[in-house]
Amino acid sequence: MHSPTRPKLLLATNNQGKLREYRTLLASLPVDIITLQEAGVTTPVEETATTIPDNAILKATEYSRLTGSLTLADDSGLEVDALNGEPGVKSARYAGEHASDIERNELLLKNMASVPEGKRQARFRCVIAIAGPGVPVQTAEGTCEGRIARESVGRTGFGYDPIFIVDGMSRHMAEMTMEEKNAISHRGKAAAKALRILERIVGAKG
Repeated sequence: MHSPTRPKLLLATNNQGKLREYRTLLASLPVDIITLQEAGVTTPVEETATTIPDNAILKATEYSRLTGSLTLADDSGLEVDALNGEPGVKSARYAGEHASDIERNELLLKNMASVPEGKRQARFRCVIAIAGPGVPVQTAEGTCEGRIARESVGRTGFGYDPIFIVDGMSRHMAEMTMEEKNAISHRGKAAAKALRILERIVGAKG
């Protein structure tokens, strides 16, 4: 139930996994979180930028312009050293525009099949952009270092979580609870920085 007196924050994503995580990560913020569907946005902003930060900024500024709302957008990707940083900014489209998470994971494992242990380093990178009427665009970034596993394991999380093992851990990211993942993930780290930015913005407007 939204309050008419509380400021609104648009979460500019249709990814249900991201929405769940952000609702938890931003739970302490005194705002009503709204989705693109609730804001009446039916046409997605095309991710035409060539870098993760630029895509986040593009989405935040455009969705804020379309809705007139304070907006949080992110772009994130998996960067694999042995693949020269791929899939990177193309992580969501790695196996084609309409491929599933399973298909993307299978393709990445196939492309990594000949890469030996010790050469499978990778990281998740997340950049959050915040924009709004009269609010200069600000960004926050987080990374999570790890390696690509040999097989897909686990049922929690989404995206490439089943094939990613965090440095210093033996479990795949998709075996963690949301609380465990949020404490160490790229999105959790970026969101902690974004929360401080949002607290200043909301406080200034309050």
